[in-house]
Amino acid sequence: MTPAFVVDCSMAMAWLFHDEATPKTADLLNRLATEPALVPAWWFIEITNVLVMAERNGRITPAQSDAFIADLGKLGIERDDEAPDRAFTYLLALCRTHRLTSYDAIYLDLALRRNLPLATLDEDLRKTAKKVGVHLLG
Repeated sequence: MTPAFVVDCSMAMAWLFHDEATPKTADLLNRLATEPALVPAWWFIEITNVLVMAERNGRITPAQSDAFIADLGKLGIERDDEAPDRAFTYLLALCRTHRLTSYDAIYLDLALRRNLPLATLDEDLRKTAKKVGVHLLG
């Protein structure tokens, strides 16, 4: 099945942290039952980092992290592995042009390259995506 949208870490975290959830973030989560999302390989590392930091800060327990990871495994999430080969060319150019972090540039590049909407709650990334014509979700 062809991916329907790119999802970043900020959106996925709204599926875990109820105080960050909105009806739109819930709708996107529900879409994953029938439409796969695409994420860069980096997404899994970023998710891991947020989980471990939330555990350390007492926001969630390891059991909640494990349950969330299990839930993610049931969703239609496909991995794209091209970012490392694009780091010193396309990603660096996006960072320079739009004053993005390399982490945000990965998501923007993926949405542009695959001509997919981007699901993000990150305001800087949303502004830049809108500026370059990427449709936004969330």
